[in-house]
Amino acid sequence: MTELILKPGSATLADWRAIYRGAVPKLDDACRPKIKASAEAVARIVAKGEPVYGINTGFGKLASVRIPANDLETLQRNIVLSHAAGVGEPMPAPVVRLMMALKLASLAQGASGVRAETIDLLQGMLANDVIPVVPAQGSVGASGDLAPLAHMTAVMIGVGECFTPHGRFPAKVAFVSHGLEPVTLGAKEGLALLNGTQFSTAFALAALFEAETLYQSALVAGALSTDAARGSDAPFDPRIHLLRKHRGQIETAD
Repeated sequence: MTELILKPGSATLADWRAIYRGAVPKLDDACRPKIKASAEAVARIVAKGEPVYGINTGFGKLASVRIPANDLETLQRNIVLSHAAGVGEPMPAPVVRLMMALKLASLAQGASGVRAETIDLLQGMLANDVIPVVPAQGSVGASGDLAPLAHMTAVMIGVGECFTPHGRFPAKVAFVSHGLEPVTLGAKEGLALLNGTQFSTAFALAALFEAETLYQSALVAGALSTDAARGSDAPFDPRIHLLRKHRGQIETAD
């Protein structure tokens, strides 16, 4: 598989297309200092005991409830498991792979407080083609694609199932066979992994990339059909299409 250096904040459409088609994203080392600084900021908040939403408080209506320091890891685990409630057939692996890469790029910007070891696990799953089983239904993309991202994160903590090059396995079994270890989520990490619209974005990008393939196939089929029928190429005269100034029409005729 081709390796692609992923630069958070500056990835191109071509990068996402390559990842969807199987390229393996690897984070640019330049993002490491920001990741470290972000995680240290969360650690300082935990050490001081300052009340900060999602770090040492409940969620939603429970925002005013303080969570003891010794329960912070449990809090993050619980938000993942409580939201891993999707239904339906599993999403295609390329779409889930793209979702994972989008989340990887988001976290690597160093604005979410997620530790390097957690980000590295997500990157390691992509490198080993360990793709979480994510049900197709369960998100409206409102406050984030909570359910799909919860299924992704559940695999990271050793819960749920995933697809590998050798088949579908429980997360822990797949991790052992690929030299990966589940992570214990730190303060804020569960929330950071669940919040985001990476599932919806991956789905939209996949639709675009498949439409591109159909478009290219239609061009080839049309050209071959015209040739087989001994048709005229006069309708493709560029002067005709320049009159309308529609870029897609001009490129298609060309």
